[in-house]
Amino acid sequence: MIHRKLFSTSVLIILIPLLSIQYLNAQSRTTDSILKSVDERIISEHLELLTEFLSIPNDANYPEQIEQNLQWLANRFEELDFETGILKTQALPLFFAEKRIDENLPTILFYMHFDGQPVDSSKWDQENPYDPVIKMKSGNNWVEVDNVDIESLDDDWRIFARSASDDKGPIAMFLSAMQVLQAKGLKSKFNIKVILDSMEEKGSPVLASAVADHKEVLASDYLVVFDGPMHDSGLPTLLYGVRGITRMRIEIYGPSKPQHSGHFGNYAPNPVFRAAELLATMKDEEGKVIIPGFYDGIILDKNAKEIMSAVPDDEKGIQQRAGFAQPEKVGENYQESIQYPSLSVLGIQSGWVDSKTRTIVPDKVIVEMDIRTVPESDSNRLIELVKKHIESQGFTILDHTPDEAEMLTIAKPIYFQANPLMFSFRTPIDSEIGNWLREAVYEAHQKEIVQIRISGGSVPLSFFINELDIPAVLVPLVNPDNNQHSPNENLRLGNYFDGIRTIVSILNHPIRE
Repeated sequence: MIHRKLFSTSVLIILIPLLSIQYLNAQSRTTDSILKSVDERIISEHLELLTEFLSIPNDANYPEQIEQNLQWLANRFEELDFETGILKTQALPLFFAEKRIDENLPTILFYMHFDGQPVDSSKWDQENPYDPVIKMKSGNNWVEVDNVDIESLDDDWRIFARSASDDKGPIAMFLSAMQVLQAKGLKSKFNIKVILDSMEEKGSPVLASAVADHKEVLASDYLVVFDGPMHDSGLPTLLYGVRGITRMRIEIYGPSKPQHSGHFGNYAPNPVFRAAELLATMKDEEGKVIIPGFYDGIILDKNAKEIMSAVPDDEKGIQQRAGFAQPEKVGENYQESIQYPSLSVLGIQSGWVDSKTRTIVPDKVIVEMDIRTVPESDSNRLIELVKKHIESQGFTILDHTPDEAEMLTIAKPIYFQANPLMFSFRTPIDSEIGNWLREAVYEAHQKEIVQIRISGGSVPLSFFINELDIPAVLVPLVNPDNNQHSPNENLRLGNYFDGIRTIVSILNHPIRE
């Protein structure tokens, strides 16, 4: 039963100094006393809030959908005595809410996003992805639960809907946690600011300028992010950094237009082979990037390796789920592999295939790539290294599609474009924000905390960190098998109520500076 699990504890695994343990035990009783008010009526209200929110379409390609969500958010936050507003941007607006407690207390800025990936209803196992459905596992299938009864709720049931996990679920958890405090007549132990992104799934293209434009409004001491899945172990998770991302596009040319492979095979340069040859010079057989200087500055000392080795990754399980037999050898394990910048081919396009195959020498190859950066690797420096490497292979780099004259005079023309989209960051685990969140999350669950030094993915947080000069930590709350961005996205009900508990504990936990 979910409402019973809210009060469950387990043996202490994580090592925390004795003084901190005594402090946490005292705080834990306070959190438990708060959550004893979570009766069946409140649980029902939490579920209603979540399903109501998920029922509002949220594709940022349709501004009217974003507007509907903004209005819903304003109503819900104002019911909790927040001051709310809209932060205008060059595109869709951002949602902002604030609750002042005491000017002498620190201020925490919470970031989440309420937009979602587009949906293709034909790929979902329900009629409408915006009509939330609670399902239970039956064999290898998920089947709808008839007549959902609060008494019989099961942790492992799922609510299926777009954005259930990414990222409306955590927003609903936050609102429910605030409701719990309000019902007990309690206030958070710090001032609260909330910013909710409306275009995260489109890469947050205007977030940087918006943060700069509204710097005074957003000024805070710490940034906490509720986004992303917990560790595969299901243990409470804290994530102290993310990699950045730079997108690259190259176009390699052969003849100016496709030519007959019989007449021009062995004569006209084939851009597919040229692309294959170029890409093969960028990585070795073990998957390591061999562009000179690409890994410069990356040093994993004893402390870093201890942090990574403590993460309970199931390496074989990771490989099995992803469907490959042997990993690349950039790092000694999964955690080490994401401490380095990566170079990936995202897609290649040229000619025609299958029933449309034509016997031609293609005119060009398009290669989409990305670089995932880490704090030690500057995006622009890596872009320049890639460009220098391409030139060393005899190519002439152009910032435009070659015209007829250039096609006749340049032996190996290549179009190159690169755009840094998000930047990396890493907050020290033993920082003030790290210590505070570690204590609060342990207080909530009395379980080992998985501490991840840096994530392989990218989140648009560096704009806040650099512009506001504040540290950040992510607190993932949703189940890792949630199908985010894909059909049949879901949120495990146990994660939903555990997430409420986590946020109640964070809100109720004082920051010791």
